[in-house]
Amino acid sequence: MNWDDINLQISQATGRPFKAQDISAQGGGCINQAYQIKDGTQAYFVKLNEAGLIDMFEAEYEGLEELRRPGAITVPRPICTGIQGRQSYIVLEALELSGGCDAALLGEQLARLHLTHTDRFGWHRHNTIGSTLQHNDWTPDWIDFFRQQRLEFQLRLARDQGIGSSVYDQGMKLSAVLDDFFTDYRPTASLLHGDLWSGNVSGDASGNPVIFDPAVYFGDPETDLAMTELFGGFGSRFFDAYHGIRPIDSGYETRRTLYNLYHILNHFNLFGGGYGQQAAGMINRLLAAR
Repeated sequence: MNWDDINLQISQATGRPFKAQDISAQGGGCINQAYQIKDGTQAYFVKLNEAGLIDMFEAEYEGLEELRRPGAITVPRPICTGIQGRQSYIVLEALELSGGCDAALLGEQLARLHLTHTDRFGWHRHNTIGSTLQHNDWTPDWIDFFRQQRLEFQLRLARDQGIGSSVYDQGMKLSAVLDDFFTDYRPTASLLHGDLWSGNVSGDASGNPVIFDPAVYFGDPETDLAMTELFGGFGSRFFDAYHGIRPIDSGYETRRTLYNLYHILNHFNLFGGGYGQQAAGMINRLLAAR
């Protein structure tokens, strides 16, 4: 990587001269390379990937801006994106993260984020969930949106990845009866993080919540809540605080499995392994619960 170009882009975006003097590799997950760069007074977080994935970083830039707009919760400020040689990049402000955060405050701030509404489900552009394409075509009906752009899209990918015809067929059977899970519940089109597991949440130096690495769209707020429970929950203080601002419908206990099925299918499509069996079990439980 030629850092001179990134130095220039940061300088132009911020209006302050910047030349990296300290470049250190950081944990960037399983998708991107990540670095922190410093010049003595300023610090930025940089993610790199192949040049052909620039759309992923451009969507992340716009997603972070979307999440920042309501001012409900701290989100890293995106600085710039671009292509340098064979690599694409995104530059973010480098926040000092402490790891843990106040769970009750996270619940309160997430609820306030979810009070940002629009009149349709989707977003103005597609983005990615992990490295998988995530469609966000504007749709007036939530069930149609979730059926076509979430569940069935992942099921087709899983079929192509070898999940097995019986799992695919049961999944499509589930898709056909999605209305049964919404008989007394009509979701609002709320601003979502979209990939809100514990690895995408931290605290700043004072323990205030920070969220990052989004897969933004407007959808049912329960999808964010469900994701918080998929790989280790955020605890009762989180849910109590959320519920105090934005009450959680009793049907969430069942729909939680439905919404997390999307992510488990995506994990199968990305990583294979036991996620296929996990998805099959979730589909069978949901069909039995309707």
